Amino acid sequence: MAEFTMEKGADGVAVITWDVPGKSMNVLSMEGAGELDAAVTDALADEAVKGIVITSGKDTFAAGMDLNVLAGFKEQGAEGVFEGVMSLHHLLRKIERAGMDPKTLKGGKPIATVLPGTALGIGLELPLSTHRVFAADNPKAKIGLPEIQVGIFPGSGGTTRLVRKLGVMGASPFLLQAKLSDPKGAVKAGIIDEVSEDPMAAAKAWVLEAKDADIVKPWDAKGYKLPGGAPYHPAGFQTMVGANAMIMANTWGAYPAPKAMLSAVYEGLMVPFDTALKIEARWFTNVIMNPSSGNMIRSLFINKEALEKGANRPEAPDQTVKKLGVLGAGMMGAGIALVSAQAGMDVVLIDQTQEAADKGKAYTEAYLDKGIKRGKSTPEKKEKVLGQITATTDYAQLDGCDLIIEAVFEDPKVKAEITKAVEAVIPADCIFASNTSTLPITDLAKASSRPEQFIGIHFFSPVEKMLLVEIIKGKETGDRAVAKALDYVRQIRKTPIVVNDERFFYANRCIIPYLNEGARMVSEGVSPVLVDHAARLLGMPVGPLQLIDETSIDLGVKIAKATKEAMGDAYPADAKGVDDLMFWMFDLGRKGRKSNAGFYDYDEKGKRTGIWPGLEEKYPHAEDQPDLIEVQHRLMFAQVLEAVRALEENVLMDIREGDVGAILGWGFAPWSGGPFGWLDMLGAAYAAERCDHLEATYGPRFACPALLREMAEKNHSFYGRFGPEAKAA
Repeated sequence: MAEFTMEKGADGVAVITWDVPGKSMNVLSMEGAGELDAAVTDALADEAVKGIVITSGKDTFAAGMDLNVLAGFKEQGAEGVFEGVMSLHHLLRKIERAGMDPKTLKGGKPIATVLPGTALGIGLELPLSTHRVFAADNPKAKIGLPEIQVGIFPGSGGTTRLVRKLGVMGASPFLLQAKLSDPKGAVKAGIIDEVSEDPMAAAKAWVLEAKDADIVKPWDAKGYKLPGGAPYHPAGFQTMVGANAMIMANTWGAYPAPKAMLSAVYEGLMVPFDTALKIEARWFTNVIMNPSSGNMIRSLFINKEALEKGANRPEAPDQTVKKLGVLGAGMMGAGIALVSAQAGMDVVLIDQTQEAADKGKAYTEAYLDKGIKRGKSTPEKKEKVLGQITATTDYAQLDGCDLIIEAVFEDPKVKAEITKAVEAVIPADCIFASNTSTLPITDLAKASSRPEQFIGIHFFSPVEKMLLVEIIKGKETGDRAVAKALDYVRQIRKTPIVVNDERFFYANRCIIPYLNEGARMVSEGVSPVLVDHAARLLGMPVGPLQLIDETSIDLGVKIAKATKEAMGDAYPADAKGVDDLMFWMFDLGRKGRKSNAGFYDYDEKGKRTGIWPGLEEKYPHAEDQPDLIEVQHRLMFAQVLEAVRALEENVLMDIREGDVGAILGWGFAPWSGGPFGWLDMLGAAYAAERCDHLEATYGPRFACPALLREMAEKNHSFYGRFGPEAKAA
């Protein structure tokens, strides 16, 4: 079946409808592009056709490009990518010029677009090439260019057209920050032209009345001047300098796509429009051929979507949560109650005192009040959400719950007492989950009379902002409990990963060595500034020292003491330097941001003012500071080797979960696609070689795992060996 069909009306308007069979949203394939080209060519050649309207047969316009198209281009090398992209440029330019005489700019046929709903990526690049864009008054629709979020940039003319339409300053939020707008916001920003209750009627009326001058794009008209000034204009030059500074401030230069896009913009604005499209295509090719883009698309789009759709869900009936019990109304419990009530569940929020329970519910009220001030919520929605939360001390209110999430103090005895008390009142088939970050689920489940219904659901703080939820299977956890947890996470629109029970699970298992390595380097005399800046230059959202301050030094001390007690003689000897540093700071009352004193100093408003000078007094800087790459490899390998060990030990059951979980859970260098994506970039042989160097220099924590050593010898890659395609084969 065709993806594009055309119907020529008696009024002289040809309506081209995009409706990809079997998909909920349109995505552009090369077959579809060919059909669109043929339809446009036909309509332009038909004297009875006065103009064209392009629309969608679905309630949205389009979600973007079919990723298989980009993969197909890439298989043909850089030349294949460039030629493939240029074929799309030629199509959209044909639409834009619409048969007009290239010299007089007359004789063309008006072409409009009608957007019934969301238009993203190529779904906006195509409309931008038409002469007027009409959208339905659909406040839920999203319009924009989100490509930068998955490691690429708009490469089908979107970059070149939007900059010429809005100017560099006006286009930057939509190109560099992937800002999405509703239709009215898009009109206000100048991206589209009109919102209408009947956009098709409005589009047809405009097409039939449009004059030659109405369909000539500003950049094709004589005397065109870029809004805000071209790069060689004083004002435009300042804008380009500012854009460059903004990219470096936000990305620290770790991501290829933003730099490539800015180069395409700067160089493209120096030349005529058609040459600018070639420049855009060349820079887009540069990004596509960089392994970073493929890894980001794989982890942040393909794998993330697969996990959210239940890629690893066990067979079980629908486990949609209707009534949720949350035990503990502190920051975590309050956040869990908030996101669950927003998802439409009835929530019973319990604490020891009514005052504490009410305070937990007030967290939701304050959050919604902020949303109302920002125009993201309404008093009606606030009333509805608050009405779904019952704050109480009465366990009897838990009757009828089908899921319980315990979020009380991290003490096994306290958790055990609450588990027994709650199981006495909840239904026999209710699933019980603990939101613990470090305590083994199998041990906690010993307090339960039904361990097969006991599971870990580990949220990251703050709950309402963090996208990842880690689901932990105890040794006796059953499939229905896993399915319940996965269905619940889907309800609250977060991304789940499922791991087997082991100390620190997966995320904390990997992030704690990163924190420890940063602190260890400080104790060795490495400059704290070098440590944190090396991490930022890797693409980490914050350096390890700043992250310790954010999560609190007293928490680190508590985890270290608990780990030492649990491991006994197996506790690593090389942890002494880290422990000495952390315990010393804790004893001084420097607990991190919450005490306005940690590795960093803070002003009275909690803003960082710089590294605390007392650090250097206690741990003087070494005269010879290490090479930047050496520092970065210590920080990266500390994390990725734990990911490999987690896979070896079957804590991690799917490398997709390892990569997506790392990026969403603690911000592991998104440009790399995750720990396994990064190791595949390096190659197993080189990674093993670096392990040997790091182990010889810094100790056994960097010892090459047996799995990585074997892969190096066999020249294997992680995705080649453990990816879904390899498993399917």
